[in-house]
Amino acid sequence: MAVYTEVADEELDAFIKSYDVGALTSCKGIAEGVENSNYLVQTEAGRYILTLYEKRVAPKDLPYFLALMEHLAARGIRCPLPVHDREGRTLRKLAGRPAALINFLDGVSVRRASIEQCASLGKALARLHVAGESFRQTRANSLSLSNWGPLANAIGERADTVIRGLAAEIGKELAYLDKPWPRDLPQGVIHADLFPDNVFFLGQEVSGLIDFYFACNDMLAYDIAICLNAWCFESDASFNITKARAFLQAYEGVRPLTTNELAALPTLARGAALRFLLTRSYDWLNTDGEALVKRKDPSEYLRKLRFHRKVKSYRDYGLGEH
Repeated sequence: MAVYTEVADEELDAFIKSYDVGALTSCKGIAEGVENSNYLVQTEAGRYILTLYEKRVAPKDLPYFLALMEHLAARGIRCPLPVHDREGRTLRKLAGRPAALINFLDGVSVRRASIEQCASLGKALARLHVAGESFRQTRANSLSLSNWGPLANAIGERADTVIRGLAAEIGKELAYLDKPWPRDLPQGVIHADLFPDNVFFLGQEVSGLIDFYFACNDMLAYDIAICLNAWCFESDASFNITKARAFLQAYEGVRPLTTNELAALPTLARGAALRFLLTRSYDWLNTDGEALVKRKDPSEYLRKLRFHRKVKSYRDYGLGEH
């Protein structure tokens, strides 16, 4: 979340009046993330998130994202629910950008998750995957293996200004991953960006999953690999196998992994680390200096990638024999 586009008071007031949410009482920009402009809006009816979709989000994908959130919410997944205006629309225009008003979820994101919170996340992710089985719309992953090469080319040798030797490191990993990358694992709806700032907790339990704007159809185990990267490393880059075990065991309590999914976990975890190394490096080099946004350090994901290169099997992530 971030603020790139400012909204005039008159435009905002007219926009809110088209919904049955009462009069606008306050509005504050949210300065997190790197994707869209987000505002915390207070009306007489309660709190909402107003999102203006910026350049990286393709307008043609927005109906998929909004319909998916409605689908998941209807099946008990705690995720944002788009608000319909008086004409039944969830997608609008505001300040020249596509925009949506989303209901507010209670809870807090955590900097350092507990073992219990990692377990709760595992259950929540598995339930999301199961609930997504009946969602009929599809969207290809725009940041999958086939997209990493063009992204690396867009960064080019400038990668070495982010981290010395990074361009060669990226090239080496891309050359390796193409051959072992799995192409026959169970697929479905994945969140694809389930980082700690996209998960809310009340105590030790997940109270909400947010920011579905990378959601797509891809290998379900790839979503698991993203979470291993995002949740199971400590600030010193050490891997916390206890958290990983809790996360994976809780996931399997809802949706058991296939033999092929387990075998592919080390490769998928390497790929997930490379994906975020690439996008963080790109954003580090290209984020607008005027944007109210905090850039994320790419070096974190280089350290994680180097860890996964040493992993021999899924058992190194804390799971026993299956």
